[in-house]
Amino acid sequence: MSATLEHVLRGEREFAPGTGAIPLARLGLTLALCGGAHGLALGFFALRGEQAFYSGLKVPLLLALSTALCCPSFYALNAVLGLRQDFSAALRGVLCAQAVVAVVLASFVPVVVFFQASGVSYRGAVLLDGMLFLAASLAGQWTLARHYRPLVARNRRHLVPRTAWLVLYWFVTIQLAWVLRPFVGAPGLSPSFLRPNAWSNAYVVLARTVFGA
Repeated sequence: MSATLEHVLRGEREFAPGTGAIPLARLGLTLALCGGAHGLALGFFALRGEQAFYSGLKVPLLLALSTALCCPSFYALNAVLGLRQDFSAALRGVLCAQAVVAVVLASFVPVVVFFQASGVSYRGAVLLDGMLFLAASLAGQWTLARHYRPLVARNRRHLVPRTAWLVLYWFVTIQLAWVLRPFVGAPGLSPSFLRPNAWSNAYVVLARTVFGA
């Protein structure tokens, strides 16, 4: 497994940029195990095993669902731009990027455990979670850029779906993370898979918080 993780991070062998068969099974397993490990660590805040179990399920679910929700629009845009013949290579890059996000999140588990053992507050734990997800997402985008480099060299129109994916993915992921909360369970609330008001809009809540509406 360690060799597979190294190949994922370095973009080598079956995870290298190209148009060959996409290693869906290995990418899915990497996402499930590494994302799950990070979720377990997050949910174990305040030593609550039930919340750790829920969060261990939800981090891989967040990564997988955000990708699945964005893929139809991503495919349609590639087709409209006449880039359908390269879609396999583009999708390969997207899936490898998500696997890298999961691996980087797993590498942050010791950091999460250290801060929890140091008595970090709930607010601090949530802030740390957001910062780690941002760092992992940037690593994923670096991987996606590596996969897109030969595509853009052949046809600069690939810059359009590449940029569109970045915007759409972040927009969907933020809302989906809001729906799937809590990842770090609040000490005053019972462990739960979803909050009672899960299907609210993250962007509306943010606007009300910022503008006091």
